[in-house]
Amino acid sequence: MNITRLYIDREVTGLPNVAAIRARLNVPDVVVDDAREVYDAILADDDPIQKGKEVLYLNRNRGAFIRKCPGTRHYTCCDYMILHVGTFCTMDCAYCILQSYFHPPVLQYFVNHDDMKGELESHFEAKAFRRIGTGEFTDSMIWELWTDLSGMLVPEFAGQSHSVLELKTKTTAIEALKDLDHRRKTIMAWSVNTETVIRQNERGTAALAARLRAAAACESWGYPLAFHFDPMVVYDGCEADYEKVIEAIFQAVSPQNVVWMSIGTFRFMPSLKPIIQKRFPESPIVYGEFVSGIDDKMRYFKPLRIGLYRRVYEVIRSMAPEVTVYFCMEDDEVWQKSFGFIPSDRGGLPEMLDRSAVRHCNLAP
Repeated sequence: MNITRLYIDREVTGLPNVAAIRARLNVPDVVVDDAREVYDAILADDDPIQKGKEVLYLNRNRGAFIRKCPGTRHYTCCDYMILHVGTFCTMDCAYCILQSYFHPPVLQYFVNHDDMKGELESHFEAKAFRRIGTGEFTDSMIWELWTDLSGMLVPEFAGQSHSVLELKTKTTAIEALKDLDHRRKTIMAWSVNTETVIRQNERGTAALAARLRAAAACESWGYPLAFHFDPMVVYDGCEADYEKVIEAIFQAVSPQNVVWMSIGTFRFMPSLKPIIQKRFPESPIVYGEFVSGIDDKMRYFKPLRIGLYRRVYEVIRSMAPEVTVYFCMEDDEVWQKSFGFIPSDRGGLPEMLDRSAVRHCNLAP
């Protein structure tokens, strides 16, 4: 995490957490009146995506903090809610959609936390059952070196009984979590992959073994856990490699403490391919057997996906028969051929995940 410059929107200079972030970063900072100044500085670089990872922009979230996950039409969605704390990421994964999603790519952190707390309190008062995560437009834990975000969010969720917070990461930035009163309302989640995929495509991320050590530490502190195999990559020997990852997970933590595991293979909008080819010329990730899906994303040929899914599901079931396993964005045919059932057989995917959250996280049913 090599932040070289800090930009601060003039509107937020007086907010209390701005001074703390400024002091922790200890890099040159510039107060700006217009976001265009930040955008121009990033776009002037030969690699705007890399440049966007090296500057941090503190500003105000002018929209809603709590949003419904956009999902993808035609594929089964889990009704996840997003807590929009910031955008982009300091790590650099070849497959990351954020490289083409944000124009320009800006690492920004929203500092109007009173507004965020107000939305959360209104949400909690409504007693609506929700699964909420911060890891849709960024990694949940990259902010830990400069902010007190987890120290604010975890206690907020601990004080209610109808929603669960999921913090998803590829880091080991967990130190601030140790002494928090979480009351099992926060799920610590890790994106995981094979050593081959991590080495070829996940610059600046923690090693798999380090992620699992962090998960084990969080389990020892009482946190429920989750793991996400997404994106899985098809290559020679990948099934055996994914089996090793599953074995390593359940050597590190107890299956009884895993709330859910998701699986999904690499898919991408066509506009991402030339970005990957330019920025990750050694990665073979875009040269698989892809076809255009009904959402216009390039996806592995369906029999390839099903074959890998079926094997991974069998291995998980052999080691953790009670863990809830689900797909991120697949259709009923893939569910049936891979898992032997479709979500509607079990009340729908949102209901499946809600039941698991209630069971593991001390939530009101």
